[in-house]
Amino acid sequence: MNLTQRSIVTAALLAWATTASAQTKWDLPAAYPATNFHSENLVQFAADVDKATAGKLKITVHANASLFKAPEIKRAVQGGQAQMGEILLANYQNEWQIFGADGLPFLADSYDASMKLYKAQKPVMDKKLGEQGLMLLYSVPWPPQGIYVKKPITSAADLKGVKWRAYSPATARIAELVGAQPVTVQAAELQQAMATGVIESYMSSGSTGYDTKTYEHIKYWYDTQAWLPKNAVLVNKAAFDALDKPTQAALLKAGADAETRGWATSKTKNTEYIELLKKNGMNIVAPPAQLTTDMKKVGDTMLKEWLEKAGPEGQAVVDAYRKM
Repeated sequence: MNLTQRSIVTAALLAWATTASAQTKWDLPAAYPATNFHSENLVQFAADVDKATAGKLKITVHANASLFKAPEIKRAVQGGQAQMGEILLANYQNEWQIFGADGLPFLADSYDASMKLYKAQKPVMDKKLGEQGLMLLYSVPWPPQGIYVKKPITSAADLKGVKWRAYSPATARIAELVGAQPVTVQAAELQQAMATGVIESYMSSGSTGYDTKTYEHIKYWYDTQAWLPKNAVLVNKAAFDALDKPTQAALLKAGADAETRGWATSKTKNTEYIELLKKNGMNIVAPPAQLTTDMKKVGDTMLKEWLEKAGPEGQAVVDAYRKM
């Protein structure tokens, strides 16, 4: 090999090494199926980051709890086992009450109200997450929550003794207040839990009902529009700080776009999922007056209990939300 050839090879190797070392790879664990709109939004977000950084930051989305189970994701991001992760905020209410504000029944029961609550929550959440070495990149709500149940119901009394899926402190408390029997089941295990009779009822969106083929086991969904819980995409702050400024800017821009897109998609999908449930034999029922009254009482009780635990910080969030 002559000098010129050697120089070309050396230059090529240096260029390859520089490119390889310049590329950063991140993992993003998520708890929901790859076909769910939250997961699809994450994949689009990762593609946007890849394009905006010209491949400098590669984010791999691990859907359906394939990398970490739902309750493990936040800790994994905090500990740096994953650089990003998507969590359901209400799942972490026991850790800090403000995380569960959007899981309180009938506090914010529409997309507009949900956005106002998010704006009231965000400043204190940013501060809390910052203390934990995390940052909130973006958040997207699930469609409004209704009651899936095997038999027709007219009031909360009809839920007494029913095996009820609990996936958060709020859903477990609802079960207690209506006299149902709470059973902890995460999203990835829901289909099997219904098939084996572990649960007979649960509260969730049309999205979850369709994803998990709930219509194969449960035939009634009462459209109570009780709350719109949010998924939050968190970033490990140290991992973010290690990125160069243009990559940080690209990540933040892609996150803002994903939030706007996600809220719009959630609204659209809500209508689509309800139609798909109907098509597959689900009875979509407007809640009877007594059931609505009973569930509003549950909501009032839970808000009172939540404010007692959340203290002045929680009261400030609710006050800020109600002033909007």
